[in-house]
Amino acid sequence: MRFFIAGGTGFIGSHLVAALSKGEYACRCLVRTEERAAVCKRAGFEATIGDITDRESLRGKLDNCDIVVHLVGIIEEKGDMTFENVHVEGTRNLIEEAKRANIKHIFYQSALGTSIDSWAKYYKTKAKAEDIVRTCGIPYTIFRPSLVIGKGDGFTEKLKELVRLGPFVPIPGSGNGKLQPIYVEDWVKCFLTLFSNGSRFTVYGSQIYEFGGPEHLTYNEIVLQLMEAMRIHKPLVHIPVKLIKLSLPFSAISRKIGSLLGKKIPIVTGEQLSLLQADNICDMDSVERNFGFVPMTYREALKKFIVRGS
Repeated sequence: MRFFIAGGTGFIGSHLVAALSKGEYACRCLVRTEERAAVCKRAGFEATIGDITDRESLRGKLDNCDIVVHLVGIIEEKGDMTFENVHVEGTRNLIEEAKRANIKHIFYQSALGTSIDSWAKYYKTKAKAEDIVRTCGIPYTIFRPSLVIGKGDGFTEKLKELVRLGPFVPIPGSGNGKLQPIYVEDWVKCFLTLFSNGSRFTVYGSQIYEFGGPEHLTYNEIVLQLMEAMRIHKPLVHIPVKLIKLSLPFSAISRKIGSLLGKKIPIVTGEQLSLLQADNICDMDSVERNFGFVPMTYREALKKFIVRGS
């Protein structure tokens, strides 16, 4: 089988490409720059320049491929890179080209909590993208993981910045919203369980998988375990979400001041703050039940990619 990977140089994509490069796989990666193309070429794969938000740039790029792996997504909007443009229009462009190229199967990376009725634009646009995939007439697989963590993940990088920032760690609200972190290498293992050469699973049916790591952790517990891995000891201070949101219009100024003082202040949006207050969990045995193995705990995963003092 020949993969066409969109998003192969992002966080999850880079780990997947690295894993595929160790096996006998044929891949073509869609990248936006020559610099990113070099990353895929070093892995032994073909690279082609294009952007899912630009339909014309995709023309002919999927020819002679079997499976489209759609990993492109954003967690915050910047300029023209809106949730609607990337998640919805980008997916529509990719699917239309997949149909033209007679692709046999579509893989789409969605998210746990995705719903067309969600108040969050992130989840609502992910649901719209899922609908485009599900109704396109091509067999599909959709992954809806909870929080995926590992070297280079945006969530952990922001949390590390926050932990280093001052004499205490600010926690939005109660910090009791639950997440189900899954290590990125376990995510890759789930993917390869379905799509590896000689897999006992068929990739030509359609299926949606909701899954996460083997434990439900509150945001407080996640912060404390990360601090433990970083060998940092600071108190947690809970701050009302409304108060933090009131300060968001001044966050750009705060970041400039912070940079002058040698401090990196993470970017956060109102939507992200609100999402932290809600549970994002599913069955704790979801990976074992669907993919046949027990994934790492959050503490075990942190040991794989957090270096003391990093």
